[in-house]
Amino acid sequence: MELRFVAPDLRRLDEVGTEIIACGFFADERPPRGTLDLIDWRMAGYLSGLVRRGLLTGARGEVAMIALRPKLPFDKAIVLGLGEREAFDESVYRECIHLLLKTLEGLCARNAVVELPGRHAGALSAEHAADILLEIAAGRPDHDVFTLIERPEDEKRIVTHMIEQRRRVRRFGSESV
Repeated sequence: MELRFVAPDLRRLDEVGTEIIACGFFADERPPRGTLDLIDWRMAGYLSGLVRRGLLTGARGEVAMIALRPKLPFDKAIVLGLGEREAFDESVYRECIHLLLKTLEGLCARNAVVELPGRHAGALSAEHAADILLEIAAGRPDHDVFTLIERPEDEKRIVTHMIEQRRRVRRFGSESV
């Protein structure tokens, strides 16, 4: 899987051409934050209306698919419920990643713009979240490119971390020869 990056900004998201954007929100997060908030703003509060009516709850394991055209350049949004913020940890994050990948596979979507679960709230570090994504996706060949929604400073931290990991692998590999 190849990772690319885009800043959490509507203008930047408009420039990314892919069918699906995926994000999540917490059950106790009102109004929605992060990428879901940006989408909601562009959709004139449509998602907030779904939340108010109880059609979108943020409950752990919830998956909703929402049509976005013509307001956004994506055909649809996949919205994952992350459960209660206080209960969100690495194990919940892993469940969410598995659910996200399974959902994308079911849609035959090999590329997506993704705000990693809980990243909008800093629930996991950028590097750790990316590591887990790559670890879980490694056993699933159905994903080509994920464009991660990250602030430029977090993008830099992820890229630096990945470069350091590659160096360690090379160093370890050359020492064992």
